[in-house]
Amino acid sequence: MSQFSEIINQDKPVLVDFHAEWCGPCKMMSPILKEVKDSLGEAVTILKIDVDKNQALAAKYQVRGVPTLLLFKQGKQLWRQSGVVQKEDLIQIIKSNN
Repeated sequence: MSQFSEIINQDKPVLVDFHAEWCGPCKMMSPILKEVKDSLGEAVTILKIDVDKNQALAAKYQVRGVPTLLLFKQGKQLWRQSGVVQKEDLIQIIKSNN
């Protein structure tokens, strides 16, 4: 939990992917997130959180469905969406909040 706070308080955008092993759409998000990271490199941190292993954190952010993506910068939540988000859309969202 304390590590999570440290990570989301960075000066660069941090994209948090709340997911679960059993979730089909989550499996679709994985390669998309990899492509986003490949495109943006060090400009973004991508953090994957398994909701089954981190139930307290998922509850804190009221994650009801997976995948749920949250974008943080300097500890502030800037954006949130549940479901699969396409690579181009994610890149645009991250860049507009950088």
